[in-house]
Amino acid sequence: MKVAYLGPQGTFSEEAAFRYFSSNKVEWLMCESILDVLDAVKEHQVDKGLVPIENSIEGTINMTADGLLMDDFFIEEEVILPVSLHLLTMKGIEPDQIKEVWSIPPALAQCRNYIRELRATSKHFNSTASAAKTLRDEARKDVGAIGSEWSARMFDLQVTKSNIQDHGENCTRFVLVGRHENKLTKGKKTMLVVTPNEERPGLLAIILNVFSSLSINLTWIESRPTKKKLGTYRFFIETEMSLQDDSVRKAIAILKTYGHDVLVLGSYNTTKL
Repeated sequence: MKVAYLGPQGTFSEEAAFRYFSSNKVEWLMCESILDVLDAVKEHQVDKGLVPIENSIEGTINMTADGLLMDDFFIEEEVILPVSLHLLTMKGIEPDQIKEVWSIPPALAQCRNYIRELRATSKHFNSTASAAKTLRDEARKDVGAIGSEWSARMFDLQVTKSNIQDHGENCTRFVLVGRHENKLTKGKKTMLVVTPNEERPGLLAIILNVFSSLSINLTWIESRPTKKKLGTYRFFIETEMSLQDDSVRKAIAILKTYGHDVLVLGSYNTTKL
């Protein structure tokens, strides 16, 4: 099996991919962007792709949500990775020596209080891994990188201060994506994308009432622009029921009867790493 994931080396995406497939024999394809991962699946370069879709603090990763609608993809699994952010430095360095902190903007935002305590400035990088790699290459003693223990091991850096994020319950949700023709539909969760046929007052409430009336619990709702007209949206709706459940099938049938377009984007289970 060949699997694509978001690079560069040392990212949380790489950690999630390697840990999820730890017991499988896998040929890896490391990609530069989320869209590159999805393109690799679409073009049959790989069998599956693992991409981040949501962070418990920063919210939905819109590039993934939009990218999943660009072709005939199907979500096969969701993978939950606990995210612990650490201050990484060159070996032998103490926190009070740090004058500048490097990382990806969301990681810097999630560690705002600790950076303020350090009285350090910050510098943006395109990934936590690239910040850690640059620190290793430049061997700066006045700089710390915010990243994972995985990155520290990868780039031979010291974890100088552990768990510096502002909120302890920090997780990133990834989705394992395959092609629609290989879809499996026995998962405990179902992802739907509902595109309304018209704009009208209370439209979202009407859609959600369909699920409520059938006692279907929803675990995720996200709106994204249709990109056709300003103010028009489609809705990602995740149900805590299988696609095989009669209630879910009935909800889809009712929504289609109302004239709405309904795309089944996935049927999957949850793996917590």
